[in-house]
Amino acid sequence: MPRLTDARKELRRAQITEAAVRCFGRNGLDRTSIADITAESGLSAGSIYSHYRNKAELVQASAREVLAQRAKVLGEYAASDTPPDPDELLARLIAAIDPAAGRVGVQTWGEATTDPAIRDIVVDMTDRMRALLHDCVTAWLVKVEHHEPAEAREHATPIAHRVAALYQAELLYTALQSPTEETAS
Repeated sequence: MPRLTDARKELRRAQITEAAVRCFGRNGLDRTSIADITAESGLSAGSIYSHYRNKAELVQASAREVLAQRAKVLGEYAASDTPPDPDELLARLIAAIDPAAGRVGVQTWGEATTDPAIRDIVVDMTDRMRALLHDCVTAWLVKVEHHEPAEAREHATPIAHRVAALYQAELLYTALQSPTEETAS
């Protein structure tokens, strides 16, 4: 059997993680089996186990993937010549919420209360998300509002905290919607 290249391995891991996010979003973390992920991804169980030791590792990878998607977008906003103001930033983040990914995020938060490995990921994700939001708001204050960088960093802290809190509230609200409510929106 030919060995997979590193690039091919990453593509396969992404395929598995995306399938897992869809399954976790649809069925929940506890009710999703490796068989469900196998069926969703179109891969064999052996292929999944060659990339992830167990379902817990897949939950961790899925949580990281959801954050990585948001991190990429926030980095692009902060690097732009005219970063969005906090209201626009929040509106863009909310508009980009995928209901299945939102359900995975909220379920992961719940698991974090009892699973130390998941808790570490959620704390890291939350800290990184806050830092990215802070960077984005700081960039807006400097580039658009023409604040001095030190002053902008200080002023950005409470603004970024509010944006994060409102985003998380909207993520929870979206996660609580039933699939029929999603299609009606």
